[in-house]
Amino acid sequence: MVNKKWIYFSGLALFIATVSTGFKTKEEKQFGKLEGFHVSEDEIVNYSVPTIDETAKVSFSFPFTGKSYIGFKQAIAIKESQGLYKLVNRFGYLGKYQFGKSALRSVGITNAKNFLNNPGLQERAFKALLSKNKWELRNEIDRYEGRIIRGIKITESGILAAAHLAGAGSVKSFLNSNGKNEAHDGFGTSLKSYIRRFGGYDTSNIIAHPAPVVQ
Repeated sequence: MVNKKWIYFSGLALFIATVSTGFKTKEEKQFGKLEGFHVSEDEIVNYSVPTIDETAKVSFSFPFTGKSYIGFKQAIAIKESQGLYKLVNRFGYLGKYQFGKSALRSVGITNAKNFLNNPGLQERAFKALLSKNKWELRNEIDRYEGRIIRGIKITESGILAAAHLAGAGSVKSFLNSNGKNEAHDGFGTSLKSYIRRFGGYDTSNIIAHPAPVVQ
């Protein structure tokens, strides 16, 4: 009887040791996949999960961009490219804000490769194009801002977003036809949807300019 108990407990101890060793090996292999992270043999890694009470005491503070200019440009970037600076879509549009080459040339940029590899240049180009479109659409902004066209309230930021999608000329045609003439991009996205989606942001910091050039 004693021998049977000894054999049972010895087997149980051996099983636990084997399982523990297996977990340790797997754990070390997992961390080995992370570049720059190494766990040496004499180190112990402990995992802990916070309790509900501990979680409730944590106060996270994230930036809230709201309807600011930063919120506006980031919302456009997410819609256009998921915020990827080096994205080139199947129609050849480039970068975080998906510029066409003609739009780039309009703000003084001719080197597409340099544009893709320069986030700062992309941000300046976006602001410059907004400035140009605001100049070209200054009369429409004064005339139509606050009006309702096809169920959508017209705002300056919505007009500028639509111009980024389809060009200032298409926005003029849409507004002056009371919404009857509506442009779409290559993916079928409508100008009207941009006016709605990006309406109400603060773009007052954009200074209208007839020919802005990005340095």
